[in-house]
Amino acid sequence: AHLCTAWLCFRESLLPWLSCFNVDEKNQMSFSGPVEDMFGYTVQQFENSEGKWVLIGSPLTGQPAKRTGDVYRCPVGQNKNTGCEKFLLPENTTIPNINEVKENMTMGTTLVVNPDGSGFLACGPQYGYMCGKQQYITGICSNVSSSFKVLNSIAPTVRECKQDMDIVIVLDGSNSIYPWSPITEFLVKFLQSIEIGPARVGIVSYGDDVGHVFNLSQFSNTKDLLKEAADIPQRTGHKTMTALGIDTARKEAFTVERGARPGVKKVMVIVTDGESHDHYNLKNVTDQCERDGIERFAVAVLGDYNRQNKTNEEIKKFIDEIEFIASDLKSDHFFNVSDEAALVTIVDALGSKIFALEATSEKHTSSFEMEMSQSGFSAHTSKAGVMLGAVGAFDWNGTVVMQSGQEFVVPKKNTFHDPAEQRYEGMAGYIGYDVQSAHTPHGVLYITGAPRFNHSGRVTVYRFDGENVTITQTLKGEQIGSYFGSVLQTHDIDRDNYTDILLVGAPMYMGPERDEQGQVYVYRLNEDGLFEHEMTLKPVNQTCCTAHSQSNCKSISKNEPCGARFGTAIAAVPDLNLDGFSDIVIGSPLENDHRGAVYIYHGSQKSIKEKYVQRIAAGGDGESMKFFGQSIHGIMDLNDDGIIDVTIGGIGGAALFWSRDVAELLAEMTFDPSKINLQQTCQVQGRTTVCVKTKVCFKYRIKSDKDTNTGTVIRYSLTLDSLRAIARGRFNETDNRRLQKNESIVDRLCREHTFYTSASNQSSYTQEGKLLSLDCGNDDKCVANLHLKATANISRLLIKSNQEKFYVNIDIHNSRDNAYNTKVTLSHTENINYVKVEPKDKDCETNPTRIVCAVGYPFLKTDKKESFKIQFEPNPFHIRKDIVINVTATTDSEESDSNLRDNFVSIVIPVQHEANLRFSANKYMKQDHIIFKEKETIPSVFNHTSVIGDEVKISYTVRLKTSGCRTDTLSHSSLTHYSGEFETALFMTNSCPEFILKENDLAL
Repeated sequence: AHLCTAWLCFRESLLPWLSCFNVDEKNQMSFSGPVEDMFGYTVQQFENSEGKWVLIGSPLTGQPAKRTGDVYRCPVGQNKNTGCEKFLLPENTTIPNINEVKENMTMGTTLVVNPDGSGFLACGPQYGYMCGKQQYITGICSNVSSSFKVLNSIAPTVRECKQDMDIVIVLDGSNSIYPWSPITEFLVKFLQSIEIGPARVGIVSYGDDVGHVFNLSQFSNTKDLLKEAADIPQRTGHKTMTALGIDTARKEAFTVERGARPGVKKVMVIVTDGESHDHYNLKNVTDQCERDGIERFAVAVLGDYNRQNKTNEEIKKFIDEIEFIASDLKSDHFFNVSDEAALVTIVDALGSKIFALEATSEKHTSSFEMEMSQSGFSAHTSKAGVMLGAVGAFDWNGTVVMQSGQEFVVPKKNTFHDPAEQRYEGMAGYIGYDVQSAHTPHGVLYITGAPRFNHSGRVTVYRFDGENVTITQTLKGEQIGSYFGSVLQTHDIDRDNYTDILLVGAPMYMGPERDEQGQVYVYRLNEDGLFEHEMTLKPVNQTCCTAHSQSNCKSISKNEPCGARFGTAIAAVPDLNLDGFSDIVIGSPLENDHRGAVYIYHGSQKSIKEKYVQRIAAGGDGESMKFFGQSIHGIMDLNDDGIIDVTIGGIGGAALFWSRDVAELLAEMTFDPSKINLQQTCQVQGRTTVCVKTKVCFKYRIKSDKDTNTGTVIRYSLTLDSLRAIARGRFNETDNRRLQKNESIVDRLCREHTFYTSASNQSSYTQEGKLLSLDCGNDDKCVANLHLKATANISRLLIKSNQEKFYVNIDIHNSRDNAYNTKVTLSHTENINYVKVEPKDKDCETNPTRIVCAVGYPFLKTDKKESFKIQFEPNPFHIRKDIVINVTATTDSEESDSNLRDNFVSIVIPVQHEANLRFSANKYMKQDHIIFKEKETIPSVFNHTSVIGDEVKISYTVRLKTSGCRTDTLSHSSLTHYSGEFETALFMTNSCPEFILKENDLAL
């Protein structure tokens, strides 16, 4: 056996396992701005010929009027004391030949640098423009060069206002419409949203007959139209000639003589309150409208039907008729209101459907496609091109706009959502909330998140060939409302130019206290190009103290919601600690009453370590800057010390954290002899004993690019038999099991130390008075074969008030070469306690749930067998349905894999607990006694009712007394007519394991 594993624990060998970090929390460089401008919402590091910078997004800059937003550039480095300066991007970001709306455009909401350092992209997803009086919110991005010049504006979802419209309103003016004033109010509010010029409006009114109120060419501006519309008189009439009104509008109102324009889309809006008297002609009339290309919107007013208390059948008949008049799709073209006054409530809905016609080339109205797309809500730049998330596309189902060469491609409506299979799941799913890409040996994978998809969120992985999207995988969230997929980040951990992991944030994941703790899912990319879930990261648990919390809260949180929102920002950073692996930083901006914090995770091989190595919490009062960790970026060395620095943003400011130098200290130990030699060859304190020399060497260097290495002072400690209470060896220098040294080191340092076996342990190496020698055959290679048997002396256990003890018998046999440092380890559940081992001189070390026993020290010889047994007793404070004891045999000698099967035994003992019951009656019957005579028999059939006595109610309670688990009070009531005997049943409902109730304890 190797000496280091048999005798020595070297503390410095633990260095690779230490949780070290090197981001300086005290000397950061800070930038501040107005909280109300959301200064710090996004941050990026940047470098050009002028120097190094921190770019900071401030989406609401321009308070309180325009709030256009902007991006600031803040210089960093030595002698950079100047403040941050605006780029004025809203002024220089524009699309020609449209009526732009830059108010509330939120420039700086999205901010990403180009991977080659050639510039950056800043987006304002609330940028809009006017089509008539309808505002569309398409979003825009500013492509900025490395010299801070706006190269061009990117707005791939902006469309020309498609076409003009001729709108004719057909009004039912019959006597049943009452009162008339709500009709004119509806007209005025509806017409206010129409810009006369691109659109023209005519009005036809009908009752017994039909008349033209306004011609399409009558008004040149909206103001004059509104003035006249407010005074339109009611036509009156005892009949409702709806078919005649529609047909007149078709044949006369849409003529050139009355102002209709050839080639312009024709729209008709019919408002009526009753079944038509010429309903027999409606089909013919609507067919004619269809042939003439007139799109029809129909509004049914139920006021007269409700006033006359018409039946449901009559109301349905009327609604069916008006719905028939409307164009397909009926849900977009048909409206009904309870009465005339309610008409104003549908103005916006009706207007949005009509205005959608203005923005689409479709024959009929459709849902919004790109008009509310908010392109640039998220963005990602890579060597493959630019990805822009457009969460508002296709009625807020969302999409991702992809760059192909110099053009941008908008995928088709149902590319990411198949309505045939997912009818409702994708509605308002917000596809494009975040976007990323992954580089694999088989090409680029594109990734987008939809945090509202099916309410629990979804991530879609796909390929893009320049024209078409092919979905390869979907990842689904597990909790409703968690916003799974709202934050995405891929990373190449081992720096081989291929993506290793994908991190998916669910920042609103609810914790156990209904607080938004958040969590981050880590997926590893496998060889097949699919992401497999590897781990889930969680923040430090936040205790939410509100006015309604329990009294043990020391301070009340001032801000809601409570929690952490861990995963709001996830940054892929290069190697912070210079270990050769890239790292991850995650923001948790709601921690500590909205002050915020960030967590740093170190990379390892092709993933990250699950335990964070550093948590940086925001200080201050939480007022001048909030939500520290809202944004994170770290890709470059900003102070020229050779180490990546990290920029962290909050609302109201940002801070640049410098990474400190990393010192690498490597330790190495050698031994002489290299293996245990039982020959006593040295003299110590006048006696012959076994001695071993060890050489300890250290290598020290600074891992950053700095050339200077000034050295350092180290302290190292050596401990013999660190896992044993009494050591079997001592160092010559200290005559103790421990040795500690302080040394100065610049590059390399080596020291030699000698230790020997102490006199009290000579018997450990003798048998029958003779010294043992190493015997592993000619090849000096020990290959053992252990055989373990472990059995309990009971098959099941009934735990009573008087505790029962039991044994586990262990037999271990070695059938091959000497087995050095053989051990038997027993791990058991907490519901039993260790009592003792037999024989008493057996060398065993114990803790509450683990026992380790040495076997045949220093080795178990060939064909030797050893037996012992360990006694246990039940632990009444831990209740389980069974006892589990796992027994494992190990050795430092080699043992082939095929022989390891009999090195492990698992013992499972079922457990029952005898219940300690007390049975008592709750009430005694008033002044009455029931006497049962000994051996009295009661007939099972009664021939006369006279033998049945008064009604008796018996109530009793059974209380169960145990330790270590919750018990319930068991109650039962029995209501019977006393006839000499009664029967009852007892039911136990509690949270404990199985209990046995002894019948003689329940005697009445």
